[in-house]
Amino acid sequence: MRGRPTIYEDDNIIKKAQEVFWQKGYSATSLSDLQKATGAGAGSFYNTFKGGKKEVFKKAIEERRLAFDAFKIELSKSGSPLELIKDFFRSIASAEENEHLKGCIIANTIVEMTFIDENLEDNAVQILKEVEQMFTQAIKNEQIKGNLKTQTDPEILGRYLITFWCGLNTLRRMYPDKNVLKNQIEMQLAVIS
Repeated sequence: MRGRPTIYEDDNIIKKAQEVFWQKGYSATSLSDLQKATGAGAGSFYNTFKGGKKEVFKKAIEERRLAFDAFKIELSKSGSPLELIKDFFRSIASAEENEHLKGCIIANTIVEMTFIDENLEDNAVQILKEVEQMFTQAIKNEQIKGNLKTQTDPEILGRYLITFWCGLNTLRRMYPDKNVLKNQIEMQLAVIS
C-alpha cells in the first residue's frame, strides 16, 4: 500500500514557492509563507524538502536556470539570434507593473546573499555567467557571419548585456512605465545593432 503522496509530486510546488521568494527574497520568506503559498503542512513540507527553506530556494533558482537553458536552445536554432536577444530585453517593457517590482530573482539573489550565504550567491552568479556566455557566443557567431557591425570583443559585449540586464531590473522598479522602459531599452540595444 502506498503512503501519503509528498507535496513535491505537484509540479507547481516549486513555482509557487519561487513566486514567494521572488516577491520577498530569501531572508524575508518564512516557512509559514511557503506553507501558505503551497498549501503544505509543516510535516509534509519537511518530509518533501529535508533541507528546508534553503532546499526549496535552490530548486526555485534552478527553475530559472532551466528557463535560461531553454532560451539558449531557442537562440541556437534561431535564424536571427540578435533579434531574439533584443526581443528578450524588449519584452521587459511590456510586462505588468507587478513584474517590474519583482525584478530578476537571480540578480536579486546575488545582491541579497552577498555576505549572507556564499553558496546561494555563487549559484546565482554562475547562472548569470552562463547567460553572459550565451550572449557572448551568439554575438561572436554573428560577428563571424558579418551580421553585426561592431567589432568590439564579444566578451565585452556579453558582459555589457549582463550589466544592462542587472541595471534594467533596478530601473524597471524605479520607472515601471512601458514607454520609459522601451526608450531606455532601445538606446542600450543600439550597441548590438
